[in-house]
Amino acid sequence: MPASPRTCVIDYDMGNIHSVSKALEASGHRVRVVASPEEMAAESPTHLVLPGVGAFGEGKIRLEQKGWIPVLERWLKENRPFLGICLGMQLLFERSQEFGTHQGLGFFSGEIVPFDPSRGKVPQIGWNEVVRKGTHPLWTALPERPDFYFVHSYRVRTSDTGLVLGETDYQGLYPSMVGRGRVAAVQFHPEKSQSAGLKLLENFGGL
Repeated sequence: MPASPRTCVIDYDMGNIHSVSKALEASGHRVRVVASPEEMAAESPTHLVLPGVGAFGEGKIRLEQKGWIPVLERWLKENRPFLGICLGMQLLFERSQEFGTHQGLGFFSGEIVPFDPSRGKVPQIGWNEVVRKGTHPLWTALPERPDFYFVHSYRVRTSDTGLVLGETDYQGLYPSMVGRGRVAAVQFHPEKSQSAGLKLLENFGGL
């Protein structure tokens, strides 16, 4: 990584901020947690991370209430380095079926659908493979099928196969890593995924 990226982690009261920030710092990022667009603007970040744990609808409401929607839409449209993690990945899509139908940011085409309790344990909790499906700088120096740590009850469904950078098999194959340009997102938790997760975060810093 040339210069250390100035990375802002968005705090919209949807959890997981501390561990994500620590993992980014361990991967070479200069990290600031920001709770408002004004705080973010003062930091002039080069990279932006949207983490999140919890329900899709509540996450979208929090982003709206705190004024993040236009900021995120502009950042994504400008193809600036962005990483969505878990709920932060799901919110990039058009809609979710979690507790009703909720509209997402619509940056990627597709929807968030539930796992089926009749087909196995829900949520998926624990380690699982991510099989490489596309070429992207996030994959630099990672194996073809690394293990990452997952905790989720809903998954992405999309017909845009060009988005899919990695797939995971749980009740069938689903996209667990997506991206286009310098905007990427992962369903798993890199901050809980030991060396593979730290390497992915380091690679994000090079975008």
